[in-house]
Amino acid sequence: MSDRAGRGEERAEPTTEEERILGRRKRRIDANRNAERALARLGFLGPLRERLAFVQEAAELYDLDEASDMYGTGVVETLEKRVAGLLGKEAAAFFPTGTMAQQVALRCWAGRTGNPTVALHPLAHPEVHERDAFSQVAGLRPVHVTTEPRQPTADEVRDFPEPFGTLMLELPLRDAGFVLPSWEELSAVAEAARERDAVVHFDGARLWESAPHFGRPLDEIADLADSVYVSFYKSLDALGGAALAGPKTLIDKAKTWRHRYGGTVFQQFPTALTALAGLDRELPRLPAYVAHARVVAEALREGFAAAGVPWTRVHPERPHTNEFQVWLPYDPDTLAEAAIRQSEETSTALFANPWDTKGPGLAVTEVYVRAAGLEWTAEDVKTAVTNFVTRLKEETGG
Repeated sequence: MSDRAGRGEERAEPTTEEERILGRRKRRIDANRNAERALARLGFLGPLRERLAFVQEAAELYDLDEASDMYGTGVVETLEKRVAGLLGKEAAAFFPTGTMAQQVALRCWAGRTGNPTVALHPLAHPEVHERDAFSQVAGLRPVHVTTEPRQPTADEVRDFPEPFGTLMLELPLRDAGFVLPSWEELSAVAEAARERDAVVHFDGARLWESAPHFGRPLDEIADLADSVYVSFYKSLDALGGAALAGPKTLIDKAKTWRHRYGGTVFQQFPTALTALAGLDRELPRLPAYVAHARVVAEALREGFAAAGVPWTRVHPERPHTNEFQVWLPYDPDTLAEAAIRQSEETSTALFANPWDTKGPGLAVTEVYVRAAGLEWTAEDVKTAVTNFVTRLKEETGG
C-alpha cells in the first residue's frame, strides 16, 4: 500500500492481510468522517460523543418523567405500537437484532404451517450474512426459488417443485443491487404463495425507503405480507434494534421466543428513543433521498463517460431506493485506494463504502444518498467523478 506525502503521519506497513484490511477500513472511515462533503453521513460510524448527543436529542421527543422501561415496557411499548400502526398490523414486537426477529418469525410460522421449509433468495440476508442461523439455530430448511440476481417471479413461486411453508421476500434485495419488483409483480408473487397455502414474510430491513418505488403507503405494502420485519438503524439512524409486526397471535408467540433467545433485554430506552426519533425525523425525508439518488446515479454515469472510463455500470440504472451499486473495471484495492485518497486530499467523499470483487478486473461498491447528499448538484457529482478518475489513473499508472 503506497504512502504519499501530504496525507497525514507516516503509516507503518501492515505485516498481515488482516492488518492490511483493518488498516484500510480505519483509513476509509476516518477519511469519510473528516470529509467536508459526502453523499451520506452514517450515524453509526460517528464518534461516541455524537451518538450520545443524538440520544439526548431523541429524548426531547418523549415524556422523560415516565418510568424507565423494564424488559420491554414503557417507551419500548410505545415504539411497538407506533410501528404496528405504520405497517397496518395488529401488533409489533421490539427485537435487539433483525437476525433474531426473522428467525423467531419464521420458526413461529413453521410451527403454524407444519412445514419448516422457507423459500427465499440465495442472496437474501439470512443466506449470505447470518452463518446458516436458520438451519443451525432455528431448525429451518431454506430453499431457493430462483438463483437469478433479481426478485422471484410469480410463476417461479407457483411452479416451484417442492412444498414450503413460508415465502420470505427481502425488500429491497440488497446484494442484488437494492432491487425491488414492481407493485404488480409483488402482488402477484404474494398471491402465488398463498395459492400454495404458504404464508408470506417480508424482510423489510429497508422497507421504509421502498414506498416511493411502489407508489403506495407503507401499510398497503405491508398488507401483502402476513408478517414484516423492519430495521431501525439501517435507514432511520437509530442506535440499533428491529421490530416484527403481524397478527397479535403471532406476535404474542414471538415474544415468548424472544425471551427464549435472550432478546428481552433490560432497559432498551436509548435505542427505543432513537428509533422513535428516526421515525419522526428520517422517515419523512426518505422520499427526497430516493428522488435525489436517481439524480446522483445519472450524474455518475455521465461523469464516468465524460472522463473516458471504458466501461461502467450503475445498477439499477434508475435506483429503486436511495441506495444502489456502481461497477467499475478495476480491481478493488485500486478503487479503494483512489476513493480514500480523494476523501483525504480533497475532503470530498464520493465513494465511502468498501469495494468488492465482482469478477476478474471488476469491482462493485454501494452508494448511499442521505441528507448530506441533497446538497450535491449533478454538476457537483460529475466534478467529483473527474477528481476520482484522476486519482484512479495515478494508481494504475494510466
